[in-house]
Amino acid sequence: MTPAGSLLVGEALRKAYGPTPALDGADFSIHPGEVVAVMGPSGSGKSTLLHCLAGIVRPDAGTVRYAGRDLTAMADTERSALRRGEFGFVFQFGQLVPELSCLENVALPLRLNGVRRREAEARAAEWLERLEVTDVAAKRPGEVSGGQGQRVAVARSLVTGPRVLFADEPTGALDSFNGERVMLLLTEAARETRAAVVLVTHEARVAAYSDREVVVRDGKARDMAGVG
Repeated sequence: MTPAGSLLVGEALRKAYGPTPALDGADFSIHPGEVVAVMGPSGSGKSTLLHCLAGIVRPDAGTVRYAGRDLTAMADTERSALRRGEFGFVFQFGQLVPELSCLENVALPLRLNGVRRREAEARAAEWLERLEVTDVAAKRPGEVSGGQGQRVAVARSLVTGPRVLFADEPTGALDSFNGERVMLLLTEAARETRAAVVLVTHEARVAAYSDREVVVRDGKARDMAGVG
């Protein structure tokens, strides 16, 4: 049964790569402003679950509903539009564009959505300030530290005002100090904007920033709320 008020829901999701099942009837739900950590061992299917929920890949069976709409039935163009505007993404290595300055990287999603350069860069500057990296605005990604670069990536993921933020091992390439700082700033900003956060991680210290945990094992997802 889907919890009332859920923003994003995955039901009975199945996905296989060749003969290997990655998801085998996984269920998931998240509310606006909620941070949910998706945990599990390597190869358990947690990143596949994120990709299905985000509309990056189609499940072989099951449905994904976002704000009442069936994501699995949408055309590729519709799902791409969602990923540009209503979804935000943070990956393990940031994936910033090396030829652009940090300010231009943050402004890029807005520019792709047709926002004028001056307005896009003004909004990007606000997010760099919020993530405490205004000093790197003019620098390129290769000229900043890993922690600074990941905060720039978080700013880029939030600049469009997404309703759902997908974070796949966002601190995996950082030391513990920078990882803690990134998670604190990411979750604070998401909660202030009421963005739901789907946080894939294998680290308990990262999962500690979430409201609840979902463990993926053998292709199935188990909500750990109330377990233990």
